[in-house]
Amino acid sequence: MLNTYNIIKEPVITEKSTLKKAESNQVVFWVDTKANKSEIKKAVEKAFNVKVLDVNTIKMPGKVKRQGKSIGRTSIRKKAYVTLKQGDKIEFFEAT
Repeated sequence: MLNTYNIIKEPVITEKSTLKKAESNQVVFWVDTKANKSEIKKAVEKAFNVKVLDVNTIKMPGKVKRQGKSIGRTSIRKKAYVTLKQGDKIEFFEAT
């Protein structure tokens, strides 16, 4: 069992995630690759005190990177799209 704050790594702040937040009340997080949907739901509800309706996850494959002769690969990451109840919001990057 993972800790609440070990499951949620950081919010994804991009143009696409900002549009998702405005249009369909979804927020996007980088999460631990071992976490499942129910663990992510419980962690978000506990950390931000909101009601989560749905969680969709995507495993993002690592990219091949090259520096000179050596070729490496970035790590695999997991992204979670969390749909919140209407009226709930998470203000992690909004100005107050």
